[in-house]
Amino acid sequence: MQTNALLNLLVIDEDQLYAERIVSLLSHYYDEVNLGFLDDEEELLKALRSPWDVLVFGRAYDLTLTDVVVILQSHDLDLPIIGLMSDELAATAHNAEGLPATIDSMMVKALRPENEVEVVLSICLQHAGLGCRRALKGIRHILSEAEQRANILIKNSKSAVAYLDQGIHIFANDPYLELFGFESMKDIIGVPVIDLIADKDNVKEFKQFLRKFDKGNRDQLEFQFESRKMDGSTFEAKLQLAAATLEGAPVTQIIIQQNAANDAEIAKRLAAVERMDTLTGLGNRRGLEEQLELIHQKVGDEKSSAALYYIQLDNIGKISSSLGLQGVDATIKQVGYRLGEMIEEGYVSRFGDTTFTILVEHLTTQAVKDLAEQIRTDIAGMLIDVNKRTTSTTVSIGVVKIEAGAAAPQVLLERAIDAVGTVQIETKNHGDAYHLYDPSEHANSDDMALAEYLVKAISNNGFELKYQPIYDINTDSSDFFEVYLRLPLADASNTVLTPDHFMAVAKTHHLREKIDRWVLIHACKQLNDVRKQHPTARILVQLTSASLVDKQLPNVASQLIKAIGGAPGAITLQFSEQDVINHLTVAKAQFAALSEAGCEIAIHHFGNSAKSIEIADTVQTDMVRLSRNYIDNINNEDNLDTVKALITRANEHEIDVLMPYIEDAATMSVSWSVGARYLQGYYLEAPSTSMHFGTSEA
Repeated sequence: MQTNALLNLLVIDEDQLYAERIVSLLSHYYDEVNLGFLDDEEELLKALRSPWDVLVFGRAYDLTLTDVVVILQSHDLDLPIIGLMSDELAATAHNAEGLPATIDSMMVKALRPENEVEVVLSICLQHAGLGCRRALKGIRHILSEAEQRANILIKNSKSAVAYLDQGIHIFANDPYLELFGFESMKDIIGVPVIDLIADKDNVKEFKQFLRKFDKGNRDQLEFQFESRKMDGSTFEAKLQLAAATLEGAPVTQIIIQQNAANDAEIAKRLAAVERMDTLTGLGNRRGLEEQLELIHQKVGDEKSSAALYYIQLDNIGKISSSLGLQGVDATIKQVGYRLGEMIEEGYVSRFGDTTFTILVEHLTTQAVKDLAEQIRTDIAGMLIDVNKRTTSTTVSIGVVKIEAGAAAPQVLLERAIDAVGTVQIETKNHGDAYHLYDPSEHANSDDMALAEYLVKAISNNGFELKYQPIYDINTDSSDFFEVYLRLPLADASNTVLTPDHFMAVAKTHHLREKIDRWVLIHACKQLNDVRKQHPTARILVQLTSASLVDKQLPNVASQLIKAIGGAPGAITLQFSEQDVINHLTVAKAQFAALSEAGCEIAIHHFGNSAKSIEIADTVQTDMVRLSRNYIDNINNEDNLDTVKALITRANEHEIDVLMPYIEDAATMSVSWSVGARYLQGYYLEAPSTSMHFGTSEA
């Protein structure tokens, strides 16, 4: 709940004592409550000349709640309303559960006046929502102003600059038009940028370059090519890309320079500008990220230390409300100037709209803390002048030490930002404090490393697949193979992880779908090679719930089936019974689409639900793989009867049953009698790195 804040409360009611009672209760949540009290329309119209945060409506001499809403709409006011129970609202006051009939970001209708706690909390929540809307409006204004300033600079720039939307010109400044021989803007709008590239090989390379940029790859931002003017003449040029906005929509900005003797100097000056914040003259985010990379490498090479400070202004929304954009800019400029003065040996940058970063080297842990406290107290003591008015601000500071063996620069930056979040929690959003990130307090550091390793394995084919034969009683063959995923670690002990060790981390970092896709593609590649010698070979591939709900999976499966010759049933996809239960409607539609594509469907860990047969029949599965608890102690007569009954019911629904985990001769001898079509286990054959076509002796 808000503290240290002002609430302007307007009450329309006949009972002033009640209004004062509400103000008394609100004083526990606000430093000051400014009460406006009235009970007729004329007074309301006068009161609306002043700013208000929340309006509470009870009873009035000549007003209804509808009248108040109409008046606010006619004045185009964003003023939340709390409606107290009245004759007008009684008929539709509450729903069947007894809750107020209308609750949204603008109105609560209707509360009983005697339920003062509900009234007070509704006022606080509506006020908080209003604050968010005001802050969002201010941010949008700031972004609009920034875009306007950027566009003015581009229009007056001597560099050739244009904006692209999906590779098509939508804007170009005069130097750009002159460079290529266009007479006016209308002549270039709609022209593909590849029309300005002379060589066909350059066109192909540029398409790939632009495609990578559109996907977020920023490893390469420059492109050397032979450019073509409208008159057919050509010249050697360099193109640079950057993300930008035009009228609020995302576009791609390109800058084209002719190669000349002074290219190096121009590039140097341009690079400096690209790494500088225009408002404060400090470095910007790009500059900070590059410096952080350099410091990170230097610390690792020299076994030294450094510190990263992430500094967030606390009350910028309040400053924006009271002093507008001019007040915000003045605050940012003066805080930036003060930070630059304080840090003589270090790198200071404006990281975001209202955030700064500082990089300093060679500080002990205590010195790191002392500097954070110095920054905090110095900023809190500033008096910021804005057009003969004065304001002040405080900061929340997140600090990370950078030492040899530290995490990647981006992770360090995220930790500094998280440390600011810790400040907000510890101070209940008041700020004016700092927090030094302590890795020992964060148990997810190992998970982060594992997530990074998984991403690398997906990109560099670092996974390994194993294949275990499945014996088919009906055909007396073992040309059906279950695919198992493994993750070898590059450590001294040659550790190999199974999915139960890394899938939880993969889920947290949204990697399961990519891992599933990797398994499916590489298993099908192996199957395609094997089927050249063994055309009846089939595979059983286990996928996660991420693929179960992936609408693209049937299309991917169809393409893979075509790639291996189009044989239906060559691929069987299996999902866990619990995942199918959790997504039953989606699973039914997904399985139908996969069957249409030529895939067969299986459910593993089958039999753990009281309605396993009904579920399998509902989604029209082809095969089920029994849960391990059915196989354990199968020699027990009761357990054996249970397994037989389950398999019999499955067969009645034309569902084939796979009996896995056959690890010894006793289990094998029983397996023949239960009615399962497929048998599998280490007693028959262990998984191997290839599809081994041996003779299975049952």
